[in-house]
Amino acid sequence: MDADLKRLIAAWMILFMLACMVTVSASTPGSISDPLISLSYLEGVFAQSMQTDISGALGNAADKSMARLNEIYMKYLGYSFAPRFTRLALSEGNTVVLTTGSSFILLSGAATLMISAGVVVNVSTGAEVASGSQLTINQRYFCVENTTARITAAAASIAQVDGYYSTDGLAPKPALPFIDVSENIWYYGAVEFVYKEGLYSGTSANTFSPDIPMTRGMFVTVLHKLDKLPAPGEGGIFSDVRDPSQYYYNAVTWANTNGIVTGYPEGSFKPNDSITREQMAVTMYRYAAYKGRGMSSTGPELSSFPDWGEVSDYAKDALQWAVSWRIINGSDGKILPRNTASRAEVAQIILNYCERIGR
Repeated sequence: MDADLKRLIAAWMILFMLACMVTVSASTPGSISDPLISLSYLEGVFAQSMQTDISGALGNAADKSMARLNEIYMKYLGYSFAPRFTRLALSEGNTVVLTTGSSFILLSGAATLMISAGVVVNVSTGAEVASGSQLTINQRYFCVENTTARITAAAASIAQVDGYYSTDGLAPKPALPFIDVSENIWYYGAVEFVYKEGLYSGTSANTFSPDIPMTRGMFVTVLHKLDKLPAPGEGGIFSDVRDPSQYYYNAVTWANTNGIVTGYPEGSFKPNDSITREQMAVTMYRYAAYKGRGMSSTGPELSSFPDWGEVSDYAKDALQWAVSWRIINGSDGKILPRNTASRAEVAQIILNYCERIGR
């Protein structure tokens, strides 16, 4: 295979030189009445003719070379080709084999890299990657010349692959149906997770509305779905959550029954108000306590954010916990406790929680 690649490159260079020679010999400067080669002719007709001839020759050579390359990799070696980053859903134990020129990005989950030959470079850090390394989420791994590497998922994962690759019978994961969520946007993986897990629905058949603020009723409904829709318990606690036909009724009732939400002092819940970042932290902190997991705080300190003094007293422990576990991260270096959050931002927070704490 390596010898074939080198022969293709050599053939390409020869074709380039031949194209130049043919062009020069075929281009006849001047005329019988004016045999001199003028500067305007060189810069005009001659240059354009040479450019056209070379482009045509190289274009044909490139097409033939790529066809031969595809034949080698795909017909004889069983690789597929991703012309741009293709998303894959990996179950635990699934493997992806990469070769020269291929790239891999782990979006969620966990995976290990084993190198059979050559070198893999972490493009995000500029460092060579050792065989047996655990991949870092959202960093790009690139196979240099004469490289073959195998990536094995250590847990359910979502990834992107570019270039030639093969899998153990795994098919590319279908794209989301939403026209307002680009595959290149930072929250794509989070939106994909909450949609595929049934935690979110679209705002229509083909829209997600990522920038719409998340309301308190919406957020509690997501947590209720995350807990697989347990029985709601006693209702009628909040003055503004009395109608069982409201989409959030069962979720809010369940959350209150289990101490996940307590509402406002005057007895309301305000389900249609946009939820703040510190309110989210408190609600998720109580949800984790309800599930009996991940209550320690051993990571970054809340006081490392310049606006930590704006955090309400009731939310300090919860927001410290969320920051420690990297469930809620800063924005532009600030924690912004009283800012609201969009549907896309909350999707990322839910994904962070599930990856680091569990369902």
